[in-house]
Amino acid sequence: MAIATLRRDPRIVKPALIGLYLLWDAPAIGARVASLGVSPELGVYVLLLALLAGALMLAAFIRPVALRVIVALLLCAASLFQQSVEWSTAGILTYDGFANMIEARGNIADALAQYGGVLWHTLPPTLILAAGLLLPPGPRGRRAWPAAAAPPAAVLALSAIFYLRGGEGSRGLPAAFTPVSYTVLMGLEQATAYHGPRDEVTIARPPTRPDRDIVLIVDESISGNYLDIDNDAGVDSGLATPPAGVVLANYGYAASIHNCSATVNQVLRFGGTRENYRDTIVRGPSLWRYAKKAGMRTVYLDAQSTGGALQNLMSSAERAEIDDFEQFGAVPVVDRDMAAADALARHINNGVPELIYVNKLGAHFPVADKFPDAYYRYQPGLPRGRQAGIAWTSDRTGFHGTPEEWVQYRNSYRNTLLWNVGGFFRRLFAEADLRRATIIYTSDHGQDLHERRNPGINTHCGTRQPVEQEGLVPLVVIDGRASADWSRTLPTNRNGMSGFRIFPTLLSLMGYDRAGVKAHYGPAIDDPTPDPFSFIVRFNRSLGGKPTLQHIDLAKVITPPESDFQRLANAGPAAAR
Repeated sequence: MAIATLRRDPRIVKPALIGLYLLWDAPAIGARVASLGVSPELGVYVLLLALLAGALMLAAFIRPVALRVIVALLLCAASLFQQSVEWSTAGILTYDGFANMIEARGNIADALAQYGGVLWHTLPPTLILAAGLLLPPGPRGRRAWPAAAAPPAAVLALSAIFYLRGGEGSRGLPAAFTPVSYTVLMGLEQATAYHGPRDEVTIARPPTRPDRDIVLIVDESISGNYLDIDNDAGVDSGLATPPAGVVLANYGYAASIHNCSATVNQVLRFGGTRENYRDTIVRGPSLWRYAKKAGMRTVYLDAQSTGGALQNLMSSAERAEIDDFEQFGAVPVVDRDMAAADALARHINNGVPELIYVNKLGAHFPVADKFPDAYYRYQPGLPRGRQAGIAWTSDRTGFHGTPEEWVQYRNSYRNTLLWNVGGFFRRLFAEADLRRATIIYTSDHGQDLHERRNPGINTHCGTRQPVEQEGLVPLVVIDGRASADWSRTLPTNRNGMSGFRIFPTLLSLMGYDRAGVKAHYGPAIDDPTPDPFSFIVRFNRSLGGKPTLQHIDLAKVITPPESDFQRLANAGPAAAR
């Protein structure tokens, strides 16, 4: 009888469920303890963990049903989000990573969809937490307010700690609280951010407008070491043999700005150095405004989004500065980069000086269906036909990141490059009169395709200590001017430039004073000034923290293993099945 009573007593059952939930993260707790060792920091961590665990226990005894349900939904959703991300990436959810996911995907639902494959693993602890919070709290006690006050107090205290630590320190803490605290910080950031008008263009330039198109092609998720222009065993990029009369300056391996798409594109559109980019993306005039000041039309070709949706942190105010905004929603996903090549060729051939910014579809996951059957030349690859309609988000259910699966992934990635890079440039070179244009080609970031056999299914963005390849991108200038000379600094600048050089290069091509451009935005690609050859790991738009930069050591870059594949020279549809 006494045992049965204990089993039904919520004062025992609810804490037991909450305790079981907390134990689910025992590996993370153990890793945090091991990293701190015997130190004062360990004592602080243990105290904080105990206080947060106590707040979660108290939350289980909130008496008003409606309030208890709201708290349970909020904490369970937060727990599901954090555990999904951390268990799939084998990393830690920092504030920077959280903000990038929210902003790059537009909402939490899309960010969760990226990690759908591990949701089944996170459901058991989430359901246990839900049961612990939602079960009736039993007989009314004398004081109900501590239970109701505990969750918001815990969130505010944790938010303050994260703010002081620049958005870090969540490892080994209850997953139910961290994303909620990050959301509070994001709201604070938005409330205190500068919302005034952007600066006007002040750099001098001659009154004549450029006589040609200036084009920036930003590919998606292209790791430089997978292309033939920088790796003899790499995939045919279509760039190794440019058309006659066209200057192609291959600057080799370059460092990306960041390892997340949205923030990279934002800096490419607003400029900035490693020291001042946080100010320029908020206050500086856009690339479009500089082009209009130079008398050029502005064109944006977006092969990723559809239906007029804005991405990569583009605002409606920025959209208003673009004359031609083109997307390809009526085109099948596999053909969108080809449609972008056709559109780009039409603009180059129209005789009107334009600034053209191209966001390619590229090789963002999923990669199994981003190429036609005839381009299935690297085998074995991932199963095809399951994600043909998905452009750049993915439910990774069924992909567990085993070494064998990564071999298949890398081969499908190669096939995608063969089509969306090699096929794109062959098509563009065949259709466009390149005498009318100067083109800069790069990618937003590289990829970690787990050549090191490291755990996880993440390829970029959100990892605290990314591998070199996440920041390694191609950088090529394609110039149809007979007088173009990019050779002066190419030998010294090759394999040493970065995405930060692109904005000042574009302004210089528009005719803006090079000295003025350099003073505001740093040196151009063809400037002899050495580049740090680093990319941002922590973007740190707020919280008083400083950006964390990672230098790329080319000696540590993994050459893609040729043992991955059997290469078929003329694969047909039958080979794809």
